[in-house]
Parts: sequence; C-alpha cells; structure tokens
Amino acid sequence: MTTDAAAPWLIVGLGNPGPEYAGNRHNVGFMVADLLADRVGGRFKRAGRAQAQVVEGRIGPPGPSNRRVILAKPMSYMNLSGGPVSALRDFYKVPVAHVVAVHDELDIDYGMLRLKLGGGDNGHNGLKSMTKAFGADYHRVRFGIGRPPGRMPVADFVLKDFSSAERKELDYLVDRAADAVECLVIDGLERAQSTYNS
Repeated sequence: MTTDAAAPWLIVGLGNPGPEYAGNRHNVGFMVADLLADRVGGRFKRAGRAQAQVVEGRIGPPGPSNRRVILAKPMSYMNLSGGPVSALRDFYKVPVAHVVAVHDELDIDYGMLRLKLGGGDNGHNGLKSMTKAFGADYHRVRFGIGRPPGRMPVADFVLKDFSSAERKELDYLVDRAADAVECLVIDGLERAQSTYNS
C-alpha cells in the first residue's frame, strides 16, 4: 500500500454536534481535534459543502517530516460520519491510509490508547459509517473509555459525560492522545504504537 508521502493527512475527531453532547464520552474525538486545532493555531470553520468543520495546518518540525493536515469534526451525527469524511477525503485528495479516526473505545480501560491501521468497527457507529463509505484501511487512535458499570446500556454510557473522577485526568489524557496523533503522522504507525499503545 504505497501512498504519496506529500499527500495531506485527514485527522477526524468523531463525536456528536451540539452543546448537549460536548462533554460526553462519545465526544472524546472532538476534544482531541479541538486541542490539535489549538496547537496548529487554527479555528474550526464550516467546510464548503461537506457537513463538517475543518482546520488546515501543518504539524512537525520544519523540513521533510513537516506534514500538511486537515483536522475535521463531522457535523452529522456519529452514525452518519462516513458521508462528511468521504466528501472531505475527495475534496482534499487524501489517500485512505492518510485518514486517522480519533474515537472512544469501550473495550479499552479508561485513558488507555491503542493505535492501529484497519480492522473492524467493534460496534462503533462512527467507524461503521466511515468503513461503509470508503473501506477499512484507515488509521484509528482508540481512546479507552471502559465498559459501563452494572447493567447500564452502552448507548446511555457513551452519551453521558465523563465522571468527576475521570475528569480529573481527562485534560492530561486528551493531551496524550493528541501527542499520539502527531507521532503517527510524523513518525509512522510503528513508532507511535511503541510509544503510546498502553
């Protein structure tokens, strides 16, 4: 799978639009995207015809490892993320292997990270929609949120805000996830996995 090294990267934070969802576990992808936008000195703006907000910028030191990135937050609901991401991918001419989805992951303990290329969607509706739109061969930065307590339904759990105990560490963990995204884009998957896979 060869891709043009100069091709831009599309980093997609997955979440649901609107203030009522902002602090939800399901919106941790948006939180990481917001932090990355701060780092590149940009502000999210509506993307032309795509139902998304974007920031364009560069990450990495000056020189050959500097990368052009498009940060995106789909403004559809989570289960319709594939349409906006596909439209952005076409518009910016991004190879599938240069797409990175940042998302919450139930099967990983809270705050742990796992990076991978391709694979299944594990029941995650945002990934399911993206895979249906353009295949599964994109990168994932999986942010662990753990499993719901007791018999709480999964849908209720992911659409609740992080607990007060979790919030104590959340800023640090979002920061670390943003570092992992930058490492993936600049240094490649293997280096990022060895550094950040918990």
